[in-house]
Amino acid sequence: MYRTAVLRLLRTHRPRAADPHEAAMTTEVIRFVETHPDCLLRTCVPGHLTGSAWIVDSPRRRTLLTHHRKLDKWLQPGGHADGDPDLRAVALREAREETGLTRLRAVSTEVFDVDRHWIPPRGDTPGHWHHDLRFLIEADPAEPLVTSDESHDLAWVELARVAVLNSEESLLRLVRKTPPWG
Repeated sequence: MYRTAVLRLLRTHRPRAADPHEAAMTTEVIRFVETHPDCLLRTCVPGHLTGSAWIVDSPRRRTLLTHHRKLDKWLQPGGHADGDPDLRAVALREAREETGLTRLRAVSTEVFDVDRHWIPPRGDTPGHWHHDLRFLIEADPAEPLVTSDESHDLAWVELARVAVLNSEESLLRLVRKTPPWG
């Protein structure tokens, strides 16, 4: 079954969640995947799975954020699964598309973080949940960036300064979880 790999990732991650809130969100995402066979499609009415890339430099002092055009906030690159059950591949694909980077390296095959967040209605699209599996990705800040039409801007940001651009717990948890290099 196509959801088996996703459920395996989530169940492996749950005991490693950073805090009780992330553990609870992971449990909610597991339940969502178990009860929605169409969870990988954006046509799934209550919400759908997404894959995100928490891109860091190799010393793990900076992260690459995108100023998301529709949401008008600084976030990690990521996007819809669109039927692909390999959410790490989704995160890498979205990172390439949104940043222009080509030399991305997944630090692990395991999920780095799980988040569940509300996306407000926009035009004909009703409000819905993004059930986001996030992966730790390394990139070289010297590689040129290409801002996509989904973004206003891209920026390498010192981890200690992420809160200046976006102080939401969802992003701050990623900062706290970023392991030092080595």
